[in-house]
Amino acid sequence: MATAVEKWVEKQAELFQPRNIYWCDGSEGEARRIIEMGQQEEKIEEHNIFLELNQNLWPKAYLHRSHPTDVARTEHLTYVCHSDRETTGPNNNWMHPEEAKKLLTRLSQGSMRGRTMYVLPYMMGHPDSPYAKACVQITDVSYVAVSMRIMTRLGKKILEKIGNSENFVKGIHSVGDFNPDRRYIMHFPEEDLVWSVGSGYGGNALLGKKCFSLRIASWLGRKYGWLAEHMMIIGVEDIHGQVTYIAGAFPSACGKTNFAMLESALPEYRVWTVGDDIAWLNIGPDGRLYAINPEFGFFGVAPGTSMKTNPNMMRTIHNSNYYPTIFTNVGLDVDHMSPWWEGLEGPIPPHMVDWQGRPWQPGQGTPAAHPNSRFTVSVYNCPTLSKEYDNPLGVPISALMFGGRRTRLIPLVTEAFSWEQGVFIGARTGSETTAAAAGQVGVLRRDPMAMLPFCGYNMGDYFRHWIDLGKLMTRPPRIYSINAFRRNDRGEFLWPGFGDNIRIIKWIIDRVNGRVGAKETPLGFIPEKKDLDLSGLSLPEGNLEELFRLEPADWQDEIKDIKKFLDKFGRHTPYEIWQEYDHLKKGLGY
Repeated sequence: MATAVEKWVEKQAELFQPRNIYWCDGSEGEARRIIEMGQQEEKIEEHNIFLELNQNLWPKAYLHRSHPTDVARTEHLTYVCHSDRETTGPNNNWMHPEEAKKLLTRLSQGSMRGRTMYVLPYMMGHPDSPYAKACVQITDVSYVAVSMRIMTRLGKKILEKIGNSENFVKGIHSVGDFNPDRRYIMHFPEEDLVWSVGSGYGGNALLGKKCFSLRIASWLGRKYGWLAEHMMIIGVEDIHGQVTYIAGAFPSACGKTNFAMLESALPEYRVWTVGDDIAWLNIGPDGRLYAINPEFGFFGVAPGTSMKTNPNMMRTIHNSNYYPTIFTNVGLDVDHMSPWWEGLEGPIPPHMVDWQGRPWQPGQGTPAAHPNSRFTVSVYNCPTLSKEYDNPLGVPISALMFGGRRTRLIPLVTEAFSWEQGVFIGARTGSETTAAAAGQVGVLRRDPMAMLPFCGYNMGDYFRHWIDLGKLMTRPPRIYSINAFRRNDRGEFLWPGFGDNIRIIKWIIDRVNGRVGAKETPLGFIPEKKDLDLSGLSLPEGNLEELFRLEPADWQDEIKDIKKFLDKFGRHTPYEIWQEYDHLKKGLGY
């Protein structure tokens, strides 16, 4: 008798009409076969390219080039389909579930003809964890099948765990013909379903990542009393062997992955990586907040990654073990068959092709690597992987950090007075765009908890969920605002960042353990000058004062902009958020 999973797969096969169905078992031999199958598909489809790189320099590494119209998340074509518009909220695109399914069914009819349908049974989180979720995705792209094996715990054992239960998250994916006009990423939170057509890009196709682990999971978290967050998780070990666990949310280009793999400038501290992108946060039996990283790999942005900016990530992508590493849309050093991207140290190789396989030379006006080019690599390659990564119960979180890229106003580090004020700090988090991310530099975009593109329901209700969970904890984590991007009048960064960010973390740990005091400001607590460890750091005179300078008169536009943003959510914005807003205004003299 067919199981619930088998019946569901049969139903999808009737719609998509694939040439054959392949049930993935997660083995190493299978991964090699799928890469070989992808190389054959490339000759037919002109998109599934697995180019073997120099195995002496880059063991088990391959280059993949995606369709040139399919290189990033497509937020304007990403929908959250609750039964009513208000539940979805102004932070999401909405389509009624019935209408959405009719559209997707029409686009999907027969779209896998002549192709293989891969069935991917996988788990987000450790299989023994009470917080883990079983999932099944179908796809017609070998790149997705291989990448999901790197990014998730994939294998036939997951099918055994599901058994005949219907309690599994469903993912439907087909690239169709890559036509951007027929590209949709639809989420159905009420049915634990993601349906994606027309895109093979990671965030749109690796459905266990942002689609499930954040958009669907955030809704599940609201229903069942936990949080799914766009956060890194680290354990910071001091010279006595005590480890303090911290989670942090940072919008794009604000250093989240660098924090996750930080190489400490203070020799008495070492940072262990639990996760670099997603955290599921649950209240444990002792009333504390515990975090697991539901992912199994890293899906990192290549440009800008180097031994200077993130040495531990460079070591990670150079390591080899049971899992391959996939580079997507980077440049290629033809002489050495090695990946290359802007930001790498050393001379530019003389013979290069760009991310589309075209001959490339410096100065021609286009980058060799696409600005959103990626690497997909196993967490087990990471030299700083925490020994608690596989702990089914997760790690106890002592502090939460909300970061952003702000040239003015926001101090280097600020501690919230209370959980409610901390939630308000997260809710008002904003970041200034860079030239690479947008046409203008310095345009402020609010991105609460770095979750604006990923919250699977009305963000006003999301703020309420955060506040309510704080009341259920015996020892809620302390909450901190971080800004390592403040500049002086000459446009120079005031703080060195990178490994020196351990100095910020050390103060946070000292505060959590009651070892240092703090100075009270209208924004929250900031460090006393004597308590911020600057040993061995040559900070220009005046920088420290400027990093914490607060001029209430400068906050007039900021205050107005915060209100404008919170007003978008109408009656859904919690009164506690407005109370904290009023406290901030009063403290600043408005």
